[in-house]
Amino acid sequence: MSAVRLHPISWPRLAAELADRVERLTPADGGAWPRVLIDGAPAARPERLAADLAEELRLRGRAVQRVRSRSFLRPASIRLEYGHQDADAYFDLWLDDNALFREVFTPLDPGGSGRVLPDLRDPDTDRSTRSPYVELPPGAVLVLDGPLLLGRWFPADLTVHLRMSQAALRRRTPEPEQWTLPAFARYQEEVHPDEAADVLVRADDPERPAWNQPPDTP
Repeated sequence: MSAVRLHPISWPRLAAELADRVERLTPADGGAWPRVLIDGAPAARPERLAADLAEELRLRGRAVQRVRSRSFLRPASIRLEYGHQDADAYFDLWLDDNALFREVFTPLDPGGSGRVLPDLRDPDTDRSTRSPYVELPPGAVLVLDGPLLLGRWFPADLTVHLRMSQAALRRRTPEPEQWTLPAFARYQEEVHPDEAADVLVRADDPERPAWNQPPDTP
């Protein structure tokens, strides 16, 4: 992979730039609901950028539905079948892709109902959240955030990857979660998220992000 030139930007400015792109989006499948993925390891805090983007869009009058991938994990009996610290299971088994397709993405297909489930399971208690479905009006934006989201065939109109170097990821990942690091190394090797994402953001320094400044950004 050739070197990608990255440009310093603040988080608020990044959220505004991404909101500009979302406002220009036309869903590729002809549907009525633009879908955005914010992908990054927990240490990169993808939920922060997702929250900032959602707030920016709401200030512009757009309806937004945030979904966190951690609310769509498989039951602990499946996640932890190979132990509590199995990096391959974390990569392959933890996220309930089928539930996300069924409850979030498929209802937003062309001609879909727009009726999505915002969360399925509390990852801490391993119990159903029993949240009610939310019916999104046409034009509402779905923002999904979490780790290891790319390469799963989720239909998305804009994908953002928060990249961290191995050293930064090791430094900023709490000791109890260090066992997940091989999963992110595998992600880089197999999925190549830096290349797969529409927007690449360097997040090694939590206060000084940089991005690849997409060509349509002045």
